[in-house]
Amino acid sequence: MTPGTVPAQSAPLLPDPDDARDLVRRELEDPVYDAAEPTLLDRAARAVGDFFAQLLNPDLSGAWGPAAAVVATVVVVAVLGAALLIWGRPRSSARSRRPAELFGADERRSAAMLRADAAAAAARGNWDGAIALRFRALARGLAERAIVDPSPGTTAQAFARAAARTFPPSAPDLARAATTFDDVRYLRRPGTRELYEEIARLDDVLVHTRPATAEVGG
Repeated sequence: MTPGTVPAQSAPLLPDPDDARDLVRRELEDPVYDAAEPTLLDRAARAVGDFFAQLLNPDLSGAWGPAAAVVATVVVVAVLGAALLIWGRPRSSARSRRPAELFGADERRSAAMLRADAAAAAARGNWDGAIALRFRALARGLAERAIVDPSPGTTAQAFARAAARTFPPSAPDLARAATTFDDVRYLRRPGTRELYEEIARLDDVLVHTRPATAEVGG
């Protein structure tokens, strides 16, 4: 072979069309291309973003610019309204959390439920149960109002002292109510109609009294 000549059987520098299609097909079959493709969620999010971007595009001609902004606002308000209807307004943390333990007992009832059960016990003449239930209703009611929140382990006396700082005029009544609760609950002293009605009246007064301050944790 003389210098400067090219062998007759050398491979072509460019593939023919069929070979090129095969090369492209084999290359695109590489899994790395599948991983790089956007997911269905990515495409949906991009579509929503493009939709709002077009609505708020300042280059829209004529009256379409302000109209698009109004449409976008209406859509956002409608979505928020639907969310409120479905899930409701978020409750404050003090109202939403309800400790299971209340004065040494596993208690998950609301204040309204405790009051109703206390009244039912009183109607049966079960004054011990009625007194304990109504005192727990008083405490649960203040917790639901985020005024005094007795944490697990709080005693009736500690709760009464915390509530007295929040309702100074009712301090003596709160102290007597806590003592009555302890007498019935722990000392096994018999309850009476008068003791139950005293706690019930105190609970009713506090329901309609504005607190001076708020205590959390009892």
